[in-house]
Amino acid sequence: MTTILELSPAENAWMPVCEEARLTPGRGMAALLPDGRQAAVFRDRSGRTYAIDNRDPFTGAQVLSRGLVGSAGGRPFVASPLLKQRFDLETGRCLDDDEVTVAVYPVRTA
Repeated sequence: MTTILELSPAENAWMPVCEEARLTPGRGMAALLPDGRQAAVFRDRSGRTYAIDNRDPFTGAQVLSRGLVGSAGGRPFVASPLLKQRFDLETGRCLDDDEVTVAVYPVRTA
């Protein structure tokens, strides 16, 4: 049986993203949302999944899905491939600039 990863771009609205098996641990993928925005979807090496906005707030480029996944102080993050700012995958907070955040989307499997 195939397990589908879904994310919620709006309250009480779930959309399928991909088969969960298509996510490679430690790497991201981009998903187009119904309103034209993009989400960056990740699975870490322990199997947890995350979805944040794909737009790097420092450059405006849709690149966070191509960032490097890691952890700092037990917090999972993705580092932007452009300027290397790190974004907490659970909260969306920039670990390098407390005034900057990206949207976080709930994820589930169905």
